[in-house]
Amino acid sequence: MAIDQAELSTEQVLRRDIPWETYMTTKLISGTSLQLLRRYDNRPESYRAQLLDDDGPAYVRVFVSILRDIFKEETVEYVLALIDEMLTANPKRARLFHDPSLASEDAYEPFLRLLWKGNWFIQEKSCKILALIVSARPKTHDGSFANDDSSNSKNKNTTIDDVLDGLVKWLCAQLKNPSHPSRAVQTSINCLATLLKEPKVRSSFVQTDGVKLLIPLISPASTQQSIQLLYETCLCVWLLSYYEPAIEFLATSRTLPRLIDVVKSSTKEKVVRVIILTLRNLLHKGTFGAQMVGLGLPQVVQSLKSQAWSDEDLLEALNQLEEGLKDNIKKLSSFDKYKQEVLLGHLDWSPMHKDVNFWRENITSFEENDLKILRVLITILDSSTDPRALAVACFDLSQFIQHHPAGRVIVTDLKAKERVMKLMNHENAEVTKYALLCIQRLFLGAKYASFLQA
Repeated sequence: MAIDQAELSTEQVLRRDIPWETYMTTKLISGTSLQLLRRYDNRPESYRAQLLDDDGPAYVRVFVSILRDIFKEETVEYVLALIDEMLTANPKRARLFHDPSLASEDAYEPFLRLLWKGNWFIQEKSCKILALIVSARPKTHDGSFANDDSSNSKNKNTTIDDVLDGLVKWLCAQLKNPSHPSRAVQTSINCLATLLKEPKVRSSFVQTDGVKLLIPLISPASTQQSIQLLYETCLCVWLLSYYEPAIEFLATSRTLPRLIDVVKSSTKEKVVRVIILTLRNLLHKGTFGAQMVGLGLPQVVQSLKSQAWSDEDLLEALNQLEEGLKDNIKKLSSFDKYKQEVLLGHLDWSPMHKDVNFWRENITSFEENDLKILRVLITILDSSTDPRALAVACFDLSQFIQHHPAGRVIVTDLKAKERVMKLMNHENAEVTKYALLCIQRLFLGAKYASFLQA
């Protein structure tokens, strides 16, 4: 594919002079088509708008018949540019393709064929136009699409299922092996974000193994262009989070950690909103709740709640997610519960703190992830302003020193002593009591300190 074709713009294409008269003399277009084209071609937008209002279906018939009968690339590009311009100015005009007077025309076929046959300009325009036409098909009064499977028509027209399957195949092929270095992925995701609203597209997309093609695109974005791509990718995942077979795939892939990574670092409200709505949908499915707790989502939600979002849906979803995660924490083992308390900074006198068995059974678990939980416990001594949290943190450190064979050495190495010393002058009596206990343990060692147990 020559790069000049790839970089063609609609404006450039529409400056061309197409020899419509020649097409008529060679019987490729009819006299009526020629008259309509002469009236429409090279006219100002407002004049064209009036023609489409008066006689829209007739123009659509002409455009579709040219794409069906004429294969010259310049002309195909030109007609696609005309249709694209007409639909960009007013997307509702896509309904013209479903006008009853066009029932015998196979309006989908040319675009579906051009997806695979043309250069990038032709492919991109065909994809965009098809997606608009498909989304504009008539709905029944209950909001579902009318049965438009043309099976009652004498000709074997392309059915809507053929179109949706063909579109999904093309979109997945573009995500795997883009025809254009920068635009193919963006065009495909943009199109999917519209089409995945349809149950038929969701099932076709999952069967074509499309879900795994979205996952690499869920990563933190900085430029305007990449933020839009990320947003539309997350929109696709949100739409798939309503569809059970897709949820099964999302559960066994890296989707969840990636979504949480993005939501942690994103400041774009629309991105945060669509991810939080997705997580809320997934929370009660399978093992997602437990995975979310393990990936630190409760802390992320807490941090997001402290930011000033304006979107009501987002605030409501954050509250629901927080409540749902609390329920999941209740089901955890005692050490996992303890971890959540520490990571959230919500230290309180829950039973496990003063339960000797808890410390005996879980003391080696503190060594996981390079002593992460112990390190966080020590930072609470610096960062928390809550006297209860400070008192509990001092008490827990004293328990770690007592129960871990190398407790004193580890706590000393992590520079906890200086922090606890400061707390011995705290205005709250509970804080000073447990700060003192901790210091005694550090200096006296477990054997003697056990006599001082508060």
